[in-house]
Amino acid sequence: MTKHKYILALALIGLIGSPAHATLPLQVEGAPLPSLAPMLENSMPAVVNISTSTNVRIQENPLMNDPIFRRFFNVPNNQRQQQRNSLGSGVIINKEEGYVLTNNHVIDKADKITITLSDGRQLNAKLIGADPEADVAVVQIPADHLTELKVADSNQLKVGDFVVAIGNPFGLGQTVTSGIVSALGRSGLGIEGLEDFIQTDASINPGNSGGALVNLRGEFVGMNTAILAPSGGNVGIGFAIPSNMALRIMDSLIQHGEVRRGLLGVTTQDLTPELIKAFSLKSQHGAVVSRVETGSPAEKAGMEPGDVIVAINGDEIKNGSSQIRTLIGLLQIGDTANIDILRGEERKSLQAVIGKPKRPELAGDKIHPALAGALLGPTPKDQVEGVLIEKLDPKSPAWKTGLRPGDIIVSANRYRIKNLDEFKQVSNPQAPLLINLQRGGDGYFVVLK
Repeated sequence: MTKHKYILALALIGLIGSPAHATLPLQVEGAPLPSLAPMLENSMPAVVNISTSTNVRIQENPLMNDPIFRRFFNVPNNQRQQQRNSLGSGVIINKEEGYVLTNNHVIDKADKITITLSDGRQLNAKLIGADPEADVAVVQIPADHLTELKVADSNQLKVGDFVVAIGNPFGLGQTVTSGIVSALGRSGLGIEGLEDFIQTDASINPGNSGGALVNLRGEFVGMNTAILAPSGGNVGIGFAIPSNMALRIMDSLIQHGEVRRGLLGVTTQDLTPELIKAFSLKSQHGAVVSRVETGSPAEKAGMEPGDVIVAINGDEIKNGSSQIRTLIGLLQIGDTANIDILRGEERKSLQAVIGKPKRPELAGDKIHPALAGALLGPTPKDQVEGVLIEKLDPKSPAWKTGLRPGDIIVSANRYRIKNLDEFKQVSNPQAPLLINLQRGGDGYFVVLK
């Protein structure tokens, strides 16, 4: 080999053996490569990780709840508890006030809520309000150098739009997945009480709940909430609460601490081929009114059994009764519902003012004489099913026996009861009444005579 060829061979070996430092081109044919990175740099700091801790009382033998039994055997009153932790995500919607939007199931019954920001700061959060029916909650953190997400009109979304899910799956830390809007207006899934979901194939996994679904401008279009996962993992079917629905509920929670849902006063059923034929309908969209409550807003508006509801406030009814329940559920007491109906072949527009829901209440002496002076009602949805003592006269025999407002009666005469009707059925006014009640985390047996 000549000297010149030897030098060339060494040069070639050096090129082949040296480490590669090549990078992907920043441009192709003069155009920059597409990337979501610039958008995500602005959006990701507004999505937070949420961790909660809850003290749970360990189940014990029912005898341990009997104060007489505990006193006789000298059992200490301290209750055995264990701490449960969970992880989820949230979205900063208002940086000035420190409001964070998340799912109710992320923070439900939590004793402590801790939020971790993208910069590593950990802050204690205060619960502002929660709506279990729609699975929406609002918590608040100190408003100090926060980043908020801009909110887009979710009504403008179309199937096929590109979206990005940001959250904290499996507690791994902030994670981004992308996909498209697969469907809109999903309801009747049995996931929540009120459903109007955006369906997406962007990967959503446990821990993503409460995170953000954003468009390619980095705007908040939905809150990741649930997945359809027969195998326990992502299968490309995830659901998000639309931003318009989430923010409407959020505003009510901030103002009132709750959502003051009202009553229309109708019972509807989905259209079947038989009903469509019987009512001579040209369209399969809508729901037929099967019952109108006496004195209800629906009756006052002129609605009748047999009417077919086809639209509410301009939204066409495409998913039957479940969509009607959601649309009415998003209205509050005093709001006006413009309802389009079909009556025969005629289309009519009715106006109903949403009324206050009737809460079933019963005087205690209607069930048993020993409960005279008590006002009984159903328990709130976030508490154990039973009968709630709403009010109690301090001079009543029941008060002197030890009952107090807020107590929940869960059994009577050793029968489990979940409502006033069941309580009435198992009570004998002529005999003593044995009740088991819950007060906070404690349980008691009380005999009323």
